[in-house]
Amino acid sequence: MARKTDAAEYDPQHPPLTVGEGVKFGWYIARMAKRGIAGETVHQGDLEKKVDRLLDRARDRAEKNARKGK
Repeated sequence: MARKTDAAEYDPQHPPLTVGEGVKFGWYIARMAKRGIAGETVHQGDLEKKVDRLLDRARDRAEKNARKGK
């Protein structure tokens, strides 16, 4: 059974996403999948950078909230 994690136990590899971030994350992954269908030579670096930035912002926010909660 999956256990719900709270702010004190957040995993830096999987930061909690807001609803908007989750939608953007899904959109970027869908676009990456579509480009993947087009072929292996299609450039996806721009989408990978967007996903990385999104996760970095979520990670920074989660760390800030964890520090604030202590």
